[in-house]
Amino acid sequence: MSSRLVLRIRRAGAALVAALTARVGTARSRPVLRIRKSGAVLVAALIGLVGTVPLAGSSWALSPLLLIPLVVLVWAWRAGTDVYPDELRVRALFGGSRVPFDRISELAPDARGRVSALLDNGNVIRLTGVTRDNLPLMLEASGHAAGASEHR
Repeated sequence: MSSRLVLRIRRAGAALVAALTARVGTARSRPVLRIRKSGAVLVAALIGLVGTVPLAGSSWALSPLLLIPLVVLVWAWRAGTDVYPDELRVRALFGGSRVPFDRISELAPDARGRVSALLDNGNVIRLTGVTRDNLPLMLEASGHAAGASEHR
């Protein structure tokens, strides 16, 4: 192979890497903090999936049973709250919501410790994975301080 051909291939490869890096860098920013459900849910879904394989393999009529632990597995992997400096992104199994911090008028835990956001229009959004215990961490990561009306 001639040295000119090698040089052209290297230049083309470097240009391709530079183009891909520039595109990835501007695609979207990474969250400051990702809050998800406990990893135990993910492990339980994996155990359920492994446990249903022999049952589903015994008959074609039972093969749809594999969908149940598979859906739980995908939900446990995907569902949660991503914290950005200017907004929250609440993700569910299908779809999600983007909530700017200026639309949130109150963050409050319920009796079970799950946190919900009260919006300025009166709607309430449950923040998946956010609990009373990790709420201060979420506020610190977003750069917002807890208000004076915070109660425990």
